[in-house]
Amino acid sequence: MLNKLNKRRGGFTLVEIMIVVAIIALLAAIAVPGFLRARKRSQASRIINDLRLIDSAVDQYAIETNKTSGAVVNTADWTNYLKKGTNLYTTGLDILGNSYGAQTVDSLPRVNATSKSALSDVTDNTFWSPYN
Repeated sequence: MLNKLNKRRGGFTLVEIMIVVAIIALLAAIAVPGFLRARKRSQASRIINDLRLIDSAVDQYAIETNKTSGAVVNTADWTNYLKKGTNLYTTGLDILGNSYGAQTVDSLPRVNATSKSALSDVTDNTFWSPYN
C-alpha cells in the first residue's frame, strides 16, 4: 500500500505552471496601466490643491503687509503662511519637484508648464482651469 501512495505523488506539470504564470501576467498587464494613471491623476489633484493653498497664502500675506494689487510676493514670503512641516512649506515645490515661484497679489497662481506637460496624458485644459 505504501508503494501505491509513493507512485501517485501529485504535482504540477510544467504546462500547468506556465498557464498560471501567463494568467498572472495578463492580469498584471491589465491592472498596472490603470494604477499608473490613477497615480498621475492624484499628482495632478495635489498640484491643484497646492495652487489653492498658495492663492490663500498670498492673499493672507498681502492683507497683513498692505501689499497692493499686482505686487510680487516671493516664495519665501508666501510659504510662511502655510502649515509648518508640510512639503510645500519646506520646499515651495510641487510634487514633481518644479517650483511654483514668486506670485502676484490678486491674480491666480499658474500651474508650472513642465508639470502640466508631464501630466497631460491624464488631464486636459478644463482640469487645470482656472489655474491655466
